[in-house]
Amino acid sequence: MTADAAAGSADRDDQDERNGRDDRDDRDERFHHLLKTFEGRPAATAGRGKDAVNEPMIRHWCEAMGDTNPAYRGPDAIAPPTMLQAWTMGGLSGHTDRSSAYDELLALLDSAGCTSVVATDCEQEYLRPLRPGDTVTFDAVIESVSPRKTTRLGTGHFVTTRMDVHANGESAGTHRFRILKYAPAAAPPKAPPGPPRPRPVINRDNQGFWDGVREHRLLIQRCTACSTLRFPWLPGCNACASPGWDTVEAAGTGTVFSYVVMHHPPFPAFDPPYAVALVELAEGVRMIGNITGVPYDKVRIGMPVRLEFLRVDDTLELPVFRGEAG
Repeated sequence: MTADAAAGSADRDDQDERNGRDDRDDRDERFHHLLKTFEGRPAATAGRGKDAVNEPMIRHWCEAMGDTNPAYRGPDAIAPPTMLQAWTMGGLSGHTDRSSAYDELLALLDSAGCTSVVATDCEQEYLRPLRPGDTVTFDAVIESVSPRKTTRLGTGHFVTTRMDVHANGESAGTHRFRILKYAPAAAPPKAPPGPPRPRPVINRDNQGFWDGVREHRLLIQRCTACSTLRFPWLPGCNACASPGWDTVEAAGTGTVFSYVVMHHPPFPAFDPPYAVALVELAEGVRMIGNITGVPYDKVRIGMPVRLEFLRVDDTLELPVFRGEAG
């Protein structure tokens, strides 16, 4: 291919790309024009709150929000202004006074691939306090539909509804509610799994210890001849040489007898820096384990620790010690 031919091919590719982009822009513009025909259409007309403003709901709201304002209690109580939407909600059974326009708009967005929805924000304006006994009615309108927007969640359209709330026929406030109807963005490719944690060597001498770990029990060998406790597990007693033994279950408490902080060299499947301690258990034996629950630079000799079991992956669980920083 000559240089002129290559340049001509590149020009055609650029032109094709521009044409494709223009076609997409035209389709988006036509679709947005269709969506805008829903603006101004009612989403609900003469809706009626299922319950009058009442003290139990006010009390529950204030308890949930931790709001102790005295204005919301007593014979002259008013409802917290931010409860405005609560009096209009239909619950699980919904409202029978919703118009079809809002559902038609959402179905149109669904047909364009915008099948997911997330609430994004709301705005409220308060015109009159609501008091126990007030009857709440409302009208709602589809206020605006945005052009196509691209977000981290995906590409779609923001739909804003405005609800005008009335109490006993008087204007009480306005509630604007905005959602994003969007086509979910493609999930980023998953990172390849990291290297597996090294596996402990399990043999006939320590099989019982690892059987205990699977049951979330930390078992210590005890010589049946002289009652000496020993750890790690051994085939015979290092005090009297007796081969007989049974086990006792550790209480799970102890203190840091000594420790190191691992910085280098970095080993696969480990994320330095991290603390490894020699822990003296309440039973008097010592064992090595990772320290969790406190920053590595806060580990100290004498620090109280408590046993827990760490699930490393689907097939490996290890005893570790959670530090109890003072």
